[in-house]
Amino acid sequence: MNNRFQIQIMILSIAVLSGCTPTRVSDEVKLVDVNNWHHAPVNQASEMNTDLKAWWKGFQDPLLNDLIAQALKNNHDLKIAKARVREARTLVTIAESALYPSIDLFSSGGRGKKIDQIMGTPSKQGIELKTPTADIISGGLTARWEIDLFGGRHLEAEAAIAQAAGTEESLRAVQVGLLAQVATNYLELRGLQKRIDIQQKTIEVQKEKLRALQLFEKNGLVTEADVANQETLLKSTESTLPVLTSSAKTLTHRIGVLLGESPANLETRLSKTESLPMTLPSIPKLLPADLLSQRPDLRLAKTEVTAAAANLGAAKADLFPKLVLSASGGFGALAVGGFSSLAESVYTLGSGLTMPIFNAGRIQAHITAVDSRLEQSALNYEKTFLLALEEVENAFVTHTASKEREKQLSEAKQAAENAYQSTEALYQRGIKDYLSLLDARRNKLTIDDENLKVKTAINVSMVSLYRAFGGGWNI
Repeated sequence: MNNRFQIQIMILSIAVLSGCTPTRVSDEVKLVDVNNWHHAPVNQASEMNTDLKAWWKGFQDPLLNDLIAQALKNNHDLKIAKARVREARTLVTIAESALYPSIDLFSSGGRGKKIDQIMGTPSKQGIELKTPTADIISGGLTARWEIDLFGGRHLEAEAAIAQAAGTEESLRAVQVGLLAQVATNYLELRGLQKRIDIQQKTIEVQKEKLRALQLFEKNGLVTEADVANQETLLKSTESTLPVLTSSAKTLTHRIGVLLGESPANLETRLSKTESLPMTLPSIPKLLPADLLSQRPDLRLAKTEVTAAAANLGAAKADLFPKLVLSASGGFGALAVGGFSSLAESVYTLGSGLTMPIFNAGRIQAHITAVDSRLEQSALNYEKTFLLALEEVENAFVTHTASKEREKQLSEAKQAAENAYQSTEALYQRGIKDYLSLLDARRNKLTIDDENLKVKTAINVSMVSLYRAFGGGWNI
């Protein structure tokens, strides 16, 4: 067990003769050193009442809200997950039906005849008498009930209930992931579109500088090498534009699939360049222990432990006797020739008791196998919690680093703006040449591009943080 934390799983039980059968994992989980996150941003406001279910509305972007609403309605992965929930619920009904008697209606009918022999053997007498054809009808009810003496059937039903709960948690996990994917792709798309705009402006500046250098070369003010270097820089910058454009189209296609549409359907709707959202959702004030109830994957892992524990109890119940009660009742009717039918009522009551004596170790091997599945489920629960902690801490680290870089780039942007303004003023006074002014403008655009990348990273890191917290649904 990792010394950073410890998860103790308490097993509830029911008495089975001299033993106990595990049923479910309790909600009591002991954690070590989880009062605070190690990398949560310092001096950043956090709100306890943050809307985890609709966290994306904190970006205050109407189009993003519309896209997510459409994804929740039309996404195919979400529809598949909902269908699995319906299937799992029917399996619960099937498992619970074993707890009750089964009653069946039966009926049968037909025609037949029987040959009776008169006294003596045919070889001696040579005489046979054939009875008339008879109509035979019978019907009634049969009932069967296996008494759940040692809780095996109840535990099987409990396992089915836990598995159904697990499919519901899987549905929530799909929804949490879907919301994060739509928001991430949308924010990255907006960032790329603005970067494409900046890149186009940078190319125009570099083209203008190339034209100026070519003019200066004709007048002997610069060398041919200066022109060649500028042309190399221009071609290199132009080569990045197709990459940015194709990435933007790829993101648009991904959003289309997430929304349940043809990949190209959204190109017109999302082709207009828009700025990144100006506001961010606030960071929710959740502790590591809160992840156990908020994150669907952890809730799913818990249901898997519950189901495995119930299956283990059901497997152990096979060691003990099984008692079956049965009953049937009905009627039979016989009509011969043209005479009225003769009817009689019949019924039977019975019981049966079975006890395993020898099965070549099959039952014990099954118990050992199910017990190993319980151990695997418990270990997976711990591992899933570790991964959840990792995701949150990594999201905090990325968010904090992006915010620090944004602060540094903000200072660089201000310095580049000041440099451009000063160079322009000196150019107007004839102190600085035109090439210096173009270089100052290009530097300013370069900083703008870097600043836009970090703003996109901040937005995406906030989405990652909410995904790590399991935002996108209510407990």
